[in-house]
Amino acid sequence: MIKHLRCLTSLPMATPIVAVSLLLMASPQAAWAQLMMPRVIYGEDERMDLYEVDSFEVLNLARSTVALVDQSRMDVLDLSPMSFGLKGTNFGEGYKLCEQERFREQTITARCSGFLVAPDLIVTAGHCMMAQDDCQNTQFVFDLALQQKGQEPQSLNQNQVYHCAQVVTLQLDTEGTDFAVVRLDRPVLDRKPLPLRRQSQAQVGEPLMIIGNPLGLPTKVAPGGSVRETQKNKPYFVANLDSFGGNSGSPVISEITGKVAGVLVRGEVDFERQGDCRISKRCALNDCRGEDVIHIERILPFLN
Repeated sequence: MIKHLRCLTSLPMATPIVAVSLLLMASPQAAWAQLMMPRVIYGEDERMDLYEVDSFEVLNLARSTVALVDQSRMDVLDLSPMSFGLKGTNFGEGYKLCEQERFREQTITARCSGFLVAPDLIVTAGHCMMAQDDCQNTQFVFDLALQQKGQEPQSLNQNQVYHCAQVVTLQLDTEGTDFAVVRLDRPVLDRKPLPLRRQSQAQVGEPLMIIGNPLGLPTKVAPGGSVRETQKNKPYFVANLDSFGGNSGSPVISEITGKVAGVLVRGEVDFERQGDCRISKRCALNDCRGEDVIHIERILPFLN
């Protein structure tokens, strides 16, 4: 039930972990690809473009998130200084969305999300980095966002685009663990790593926000989520967050501390049909399966 920007088919949302284990034993990579499943809106849709965010602290957090973009979606525009162009797809056309869907005129470019945890380290979802080739064919892009209404980024400079040097660790298992740590080709000098929770785990009812690239769109901030369920023996907790395919690897941040509580990896189905088009699936705050978030504490040992 793990989502991925390019995967729209999936197993039923209630597929238990034991069934996942059978798929993994048969063919690990095929199983994880089959299980990638997108997300949903809980309660009101609280996603915002960065130009709509009025909190300097939140905007500063967003600066340290990255979009994972396939090399095939980027062109070198100039060599001195280095600059890059983006090749995307219209969101509404690509997903056959109904007229009322938000952001339908924006461009989808990314396939996953991630965030800076050290000057040269990125954390993302494990299923976004299934092989070394996935890393080598991925650009890690900062500032893929709308800073002003209607103005999508058309080009990027060399300080916004980084390459993969090494997959430090890839952790995927049948218990629900799903994360990767990636070393960049050079340190990031103009923005700070996100602050990470290092002691207590997420508590039921704790307010949360998520920052990332739902469905490959420009960066969105979605506050108003909360922890729904946490179990001591599981590597993840369950939350209600307005997240979609492409949000895999997004930081989930405590609205109390401003620190990363976990990494989004799985969730509910994205869309429902309405006649000849599709609309976002909506759930009450405590309905549907919820979104699975890997505890950041599970990742900390791999950051030293």
